[in-house]
Amino acid sequence: MDDQEFSRRADQALEALYGKLAAAAGSYDFDVDMNAGALTIEFDEPPERFVVSPNSPVRQIWVSAHTTSFKLDWDPGRDAFVLPATNETLEQLMVASIARRLDEDFHI
Repeated sequence: MDDQEFSRRADQALEALYGKLAAAAGSYDFDVDMNAGALTIEFDEPPERFVVSPNSPVRQIWVSAHTTSFKLDWDPGRDAFVLPATNETLEQLMVASIARRLDEDFHI
């Protein structure tokens, strides 16, 4: 995958995730924002922030959540960015991370 294709796929993945999270945010206790190509999810009490951003030089999407960094690679067979260690897609990883933070079921 070249840089242009990575940028297109990363933008599509983040925009799709943003749309789903923005729709769900009103029903849950978090805010979501998209700025300069990075997606931020903020929780009030206790304060915590998750950040999802593309890392173009290595063609990965990086997620910072629960004081952990996750690095997702493009999987053409699944047409998604996937965490190699768990085989979770970006959406699955974020749903699980938010559910863990909220300590309740969370679906988008």
